[in-house]
Amino acid sequence: MSDMQVDLDLLREFEQGLDPRYPERSKVPARVLGYGEISTVFAIEVDGVRDLAFKRLPIFHTTGEMEQYQAAHEEYNRLLEEEIGLHMPAHGHVAFLCDTGRPIFYIIQKQLPYSSVGNRAMHLLPREDTLALVRQILLELSKVWSFNARQDRLQVALDGQISNWCIEGFDPQNPRLKEGASLWYVDTSTPLFRVQGVEQLDPELFLRSAPSFLAWVLRLLFLEDVVNRYYDFHRVAVDLVANFYKEQRPDMIPDLVERVNDFFAQEVAHLGVQPITEKEVRSYYREDALIWSLYLSMRKVDRFIHTRLLRREYPYILPGTIVR
Repeated sequence: MSDMQVDLDLLREFEQGLDPRYPERSKVPARVLGYGEISTVFAIEVDGVRDLAFKRLPIFHTTGEMEQYQAAHEEYNRLLEEEIGLHMPAHGHVAFLCDTGRPIFYIIQKQLPYSSVGNRAMHLLPREDTLALVRQILLELSKVWSFNARQDRLQVALDGQISNWCIEGFDPQNPRLKEGASLWYVDTSTPLFRVQGVEQLDPELFLRSAPSFLAWVLRLLFLEDVVNRYYDFHRVAVDLVANFYKEQRPDMIPDLVERVNDFFAQEVAHLGVQPITEKEVRSYYREDALIWSLYLSMRKVDRFIHTRLLRREYPYILPGTIVR
């Protein structure tokens, strides 16, 4: 774990003045870098921290929950870096109680160039280099499943989608994937790993940002499946290729399916991963897009109920319209 230090008072001030509805209008100037299902990534426009990315997690009910999450997060980072060998930017975290008593956890990372993020770079790279980028991501992913195959005590999961990777030394003025370029892995906010088969992250945290009237349905129908998918190299690869629908590049999917299956058959044959199909990718994407679109719509209804009808705090930041 990095020893990255950040002024706690600055983050308290930022949190106190944060407008979850319009985060860019907050008292401490900030810029949203990206949205996740349960977290939001900010750049805080203040000297001394401009080169950092802050991922905000307001999902905890008690400090005990937050401490348990912190322990899992620290161990997950250690496993990915020291045991598995992924490259990760300098990182740290800050945890505190906000003015209303809500536990808030911020993951902090060195901010990497915007154009180097995989789902940005793929729109600049030549087609062959984009295919090579996906192969490079598969190589990094294979480190996780090779680690899992080597021993029985630990099983580590990973979300391999293209937006979770950054290309080291990427030049948007000369967009090529250099020979031997390293990839940085940046999404550690969901520390999924099992010790002797026991999940170390409480899966219920996934449901915290869901509307209460929807949580039981998600728990019943989707929670276990969503968690399990990240332990399955085949399904992680399907998700990676399906990203190209979201990124408006469906033309690349036939070539990507072929490259993924060649990789599975030739480079990681020892892992015995089953090939993927275009039909499977298409079906997966349609179902995933439908689930997340409905989920976001229901969250907006929940925000209206909390803020307008009940006059209560709604701590989550929702993205605008997502192009799919």
